[in-house]
Amino acid sequence: MTLTTTEISSPGMTLNMGPQHPSTHGVLRLVVELDGEIIRTCRPVIGYLHRGLEKMFEARPYRQNVPFTDRLDYLAALSCNLAMSQAIERIGGIAVPERAQYLRVLLCELNRIASHLVFLGTFATDVGATSVFLYCFREREKALDLLEAMTGARLTYNWIRAGGVPTDLPDGFAGELRRFLSELLKALDDNHRLLSGNRIFRARCEGIGILTREMAIAYGASGPVIRGSGVDYDIRKIAPYDAYDRLDFDVPVFTEGDIMARYKVRIEEMKQSARIIEQCLRDMPEGEIMTKIPKIFKPPAGEAYSRTESPRGELSMYMVSDGSTNPARCHVRAPSFVHLGLLPAMMEGLKVADLVAILGSLDTVLGEVDR
Repeated sequence: MTLTTTEISSPGMTLNMGPQHPSTHGVLRLVVELDGEIIRTCRPVIGYLHRGLEKMFEARPYRQNVPFTDRLDYLAALSCNLAMSQAIERIGGIAVPERAQYLRVLLCELNRIASHLVFLGTFATDVGATSVFLYCFREREKALDLLEAMTGARLTYNWIRAGGVPTDLPDGFAGELRRFLSELLKALDDNHRLLSGNRIFRARCEGIGILTREMAIAYGASGPVIRGSGVDYDIRKIAPYDAYDRLDFDVPVFTEGDIMARYKVRIEEMKQSARIIEQCLRDMPEGEIMTKIPKIFKPPAGEAYSRTESPRGELSMYMVSDGSTNPARCHVRAPSFVHLGLLPAMMEGLKVADLVAILGSLDTVLGEVDR
């Protein structure tokens, strides 16, 4: 008796992942063409959160635009405040007092830790490690308590202003911050061992979602995404702003280019942020924290470009002045927008489960994608 086999062909299936899906980390829609469980194409669809922010900037005086930046990368609002404030300072020739520069760096690095803890917890949940989510948010609550003590808010801070910062460190803040950092470093080591020692986690992350060095550069990636592909690129080092040129810290770089490399970059970055904060507390000089700016602020006609290193990468602001009280044009260069463009090239031939892990490793925030 001879057995025969028959090839079964399938036209494939189109899967809409999102825009309301927990693993898209916001209102993102992914149109995925599948052949069984294998991804043939993946197309991001954005715009669900668009509110015309860049056009809104043109309708208001310079300094009144800073609160709107909180709604860009809402997990790192201080970095967005800083990008806008620096653009205003550069276009108006405003000098920032040295103490204010250290305060800005200190708070931005604390905000970076809080943001990366969200990444670590939600990414672990995406790949099935639920306990780490609870541990990370326990530490994040401590960071938010400190940010609230300083700024009065826990998410949208509106705290860094053109010319400096509005208030100084509250009483007892430095001691509480140092205590938090010592607890954080221990928690990071515990969580890292818990994840990296798990065979399932390693199988989901190692060798998956590889972004080559050449592709990362070609697409304009930045932040932990490009540093996970072996490129030593950090705005705090190549174009230092505020007090970063006076601080000693390392830029974590891993060459594997996979999900695990991007995860490890962020773990090491939190440790470096703690190191930076310790130096800020130690070296911060006394003095003024704000430069006086005229109530009616009219910078000369010209343009300015502000570059900052947000937790997600290079967050920049391009601003044009026509000599009036409002900016004539303002454009935000958002790293999450750039990184979403990597998905189609990274996903072909992988499985649906890999899509969830890869998207989580990019750590996108849709507020700065849609604007």
